[in-house]
Amino acid sequence: MGNMPAYILRRLLLMIPTLLGIMVINFLIVQAAPGGPIERITAELAGTGVEATARVAGSGGEVGAAFGEAEGGYRGGHGMDPELLAELERQFGFDLPAHERFLTMMGNYLTLDFGDSFYRDQSVLELIAEALPVSISLGLWTLLLVYLISIPLGIRKAVRDGSPFDVWTSALVIIGYAVPGFLFAILLIILFAGGTYLDLFPLRGLVSEGWAELSWPMRILDYLHHIALPVLAMVIGGFAGLTMLTKNSFLEEIHKQYVVTARAKGVTERRVLYGHVFRNAMLIVIAGFPAAFVSTLFTGALLIEVIFSLEGLGLLGFEAAVDRDYPVMFGTLFIFTLLGLVLNLVGDLMYVAVDPRIDFETREV
Repeated sequence: MGNMPAYILRRLLLMIPTLLGIMVINFLIVQAAPGGPIERITAELAGTGVEATARVAGSGGEVGAAFGEAEGGYRGGHGMDPELLAELERQFGFDLPAHERFLTMMGNYLTLDFGDSFYRDQSVLELIAEALPVSISLGLWTLLLVYLISIPLGIRKAVRDGSPFDVWTSALVIIGYAVPGFLFAILLIILFAGGTYLDLFPLRGLVSEGWAELSWPMRILDYLHHIALPVLAMVIGGFAGLTMLTKNSFLEEIHKQYVVTARAKGVTERRVLYGHVFRNAMLIVIAGFPAAFVSTLFTGALLIEVIFSLEGLGLLGFEAAVDRDYPVMFGTLFIFTLLGLVLNLVGDLMYVAVDPRIDFETREV
């Protein structure tokens, strides 16, 4: 651990080109992809000009004013008025070459200026700030429960491998593998959220409308009341893989020579399991924590957010991609990528917390 600060510094410096490379690749893909905000708007004007005007005018910006001219400038099947088209390109920033747009965007990102949404009357930072508590709530509660369930269960299954306990708990694991989280979410709604049977849990939002007026104990209860079903649905979809990973890791360590030697010396089973096996077996589990957190936070929660009407980062990024809302797309991508890189570093540091014998001084970045 003597060279830990130098290792951390190298990893932090490596994040810069990695982050830049990811942004460049995605920017090039978006540039090559067909369609875009201009094409979308012209299509809307071609179909229902009033609806398109109302939608964009609702954004409150200059673009909305530009669409006000569409009624007189749009010429049906003959195409968009060139002056209006040029004005739209200027409003969206497409009058500049691609490389200039990218450099300007990355320069703004250095000051956390992610721009404004094309279609909403909000900045990207405001949209992310509104969605972040939802995603963090889902991600942290899900991972906390998944780890609290899966690690003890996986250890128990490894210790009692082949026993009736191992067999019947494997049935639960199979169900966890077989049933997607979103299907289980639908089942929970049918059973407990007024779908067909009981109406015990709310079906929308992270808190109730009058949440700010409640006392702190009632605020906590209201929050837990809203988050219970979404988190339960995600836990069911996530515990199976970690349980089997933990079991297999412990089984592999239990049969190694150092465990046989420790038992031959008269060391108790509990001491062998938690004093020797646990530290080594948990390394692979901890190595997967950053990826599991990012996956749960941004991708695994997408359908759950849709089903329970929770406006989190996954739903925000997905809608931005569908709508070609480039500022929101790249803003959320930047945040996702940066957080993922940081969590990978945290995973390495957790290695050392579990096994101090790991030496970063001889490890390559």
